[in-house]
Amino acid sequence: MSAFAFPANFRTSDVATNGTTIHVRSGGAGPAVVLLHGYGETGDMWAPMAADLARDHTVVVPDLRGMGLSAKPAGGFDKKTQAGDIAGVLDALKIERADLVTHDIGNMVGFAFAAQYPQRVPRFVLIDAPVPGVGPWEEILKNPLLWHFRFGGPDMERLVAGRERIYLDRFWNEFSATPARFSEAAREHYARLYALPGAMHSGFMQFAAFDQDVIDNREFMARGKLAMPVLAIGGERSFGKGVADIMRHAASDVREGVIPDSGHWIMEENPTATIAVVRAFLDKKTP
Repeated sequence: MSAFAFPANFRTSDVATNGTTIHVRSGGAGPAVVLLHGYGETGDMWAPMAADLARDHTVVVPDLRGMGLSAKPAGGFDKKTQAGDIAGVLDALKIERADLVTHDIGNMVGFAFAAQYPQRVPRFVLIDAPVPGVGPWEEILKNPLLWHFRFGGPDMERLVAGRERIYLDRFWNEFSATPARFSEAAREHYARLYALPGAMHSGFMQFAAFDQDVIDNREFMARGKLAMPVLAIGGERSFGKGVADIMRHAASDVREGVIPDSGHWIMEENPTATIAVVRAFLDKKTP
């Protein structure tokens, strides 16, 4: 599918690490950058960003644990553990240091990685999602649009089995400034991936782990704020400058960015502006 086509020189691999197997796309040459996706998508969301950055970066695009074409393990969905997945991927690729560009759940995995391996992260870009336990987390949980953060119970998987598209359409529509920009082809593509055995269970477990993530993140913050330059981006019709406000609680050098005419799904709604803002930050030669 052309919308998700990575450059021809990209290769795919399945990296066995940290008790699971992570599906990874990688290519390009130069300083490394890791792109981490969130819920409702997979690493495929980053194809246009990867094509741009690969001109002068080594680009690494994993599917998170349990999502996309990565293995569907029984556990390990806390973000501290998933940060270990990313460390294992980089080790397998013999990459010591990499910038992070993350979205949604990817923000949370990226934060846990940057907190545990700060020497491996020169720059960190977070896009349009909060981080458990950071800043006004308890107030964020009260937002009725985020009901799915607490969606659980023994029947949740039976409720959505065979109805994955219906469930996911709710997020693609409600979190978009312009739902039509999340194309029908993209919706079909991701709905197929989330219908794979174990995929919806894994997605629910990403949210079920938030309470543990709060504990872990507060321990990380007790050691001190992140010191690397951080760019916190929000969609104009979504979190906006709120991502930067949140991250100032956990990082000492935070710059803010807003993607115009976009809701949460920045790579579908305004990929050109998103790529430009990210590249400008990553290309800075000095802090």
